[in-house]
Amino acid sequence: MKVFYSPEHQVHDPENEFTNAGAIPYPECARRATGIAATLSSDPSFEIEMPETIAPIALEAIHDTGYLHFLAQVYAGQRSHTVELTPTTFPSRGRGRRPATLKAQAGYYAFDTTPLTPGTWDAALSAAGSALTGADCLLEGARSAYALCRPPGHHAGRDYFGGYCYLNNAALSAEKLAAHGRVALLDIDYHHGNGTQDIFYDSDQVFFVSIHADPDYQYPLYWGYADERGEGVGVGKTRNFPLPPNTEDKAYIETLDEALHYVEDFAPKYLIVSFGLDICREDPLGDWAITAEGVAQIGERIATAGVPTLLVQEGGYDLHNLGANVRQLLTAFIFALI
Repeated sequence: MKVFYSPEHQVHDPENEFTNAGAIPYPECARRATGIAATLSSDPSFEIEMPETIAPIALEAIHDTGYLHFLAQVYAGQRSHTVELTPTTFPSRGRGRRPATLKAQAGYYAFDTTPLTPGTWDAALSAAGSALTGADCLLEGARSAYALCRPPGHHAGRDYFGGYCYLNNAALSAEKLAAHGRVALLDIDYHHGNGTQDIFYDSDQVFFVSIHADPDYQYPLYWGYADERGEGVGVGKTRNFPLPPNTEDKAYIETLDEALHYVEDFAPKYLIVSFGLDICREDPLGDWAITAEGVAQIGERIATAGVPTLLVQEGGYDLHNLGANVRQLLTAFIFALI
């Protein structure tokens, strides 16, 4: 399997995240991706390649131009890690004007306190490049590919960032592939992919289905309920499966089988998987009990979709086991294709 990965992500490495408990070390650290890359590079089943460099205009396929200008310019000319910009003031329920100064726009374009650094734009651009190169790989005839993206993307919407996400890598890939046929986008991250859902909520070309922690108690809190089904021509093209704390392998696999049934009914030409492993038992940001064996079963089940598949890295914060868990799922997926 080809793996698309850029070390450029390392220029984005915030020190802290501000939470209800105060400042904590930033969980979405560079070691997440470097650890996965190191694990996969030692396995001959995986071929790691640099992604293509993409022009920022390619991002306009799903992202607002004003938002992209903000991300690209807020730290223009600065590469040294001297300061982090953390949004702290937000417009109420979408009301309010966009401030004139770029740094004041942080709260206008954010929905939480995800920080920006001088390296954020370059890292996010390289992650988007990994996902779009993965999409090209499928268009060239590959049965599967893995985009090792960092920062992740599924919380980013057309014109907002949050949840450690700035550009929606999976959505960019889905939009590209949708020009060639219908696309199903399966999100298995522990947290609901609110940005992805928002982008495709009124689309009949991209079917979005997500299995995630119940937003009644877990981030992102305001999106991901079971009755959210799409709108306009997209009615019925969104499906959400919120699950309770302490979800174990059996309940998860049963839910995944149901989600894949909806994917099958949609009859996509391509499948994209927003691939988060914060579902695993030891993950510090989750509360589920998915085992290594469960991870392998997930990989096997996803392969049964039987269409070219791009797996796009999202969350996963257990640094000790993350690389091994990624390899476990991808290996099981590969062998199920044989």
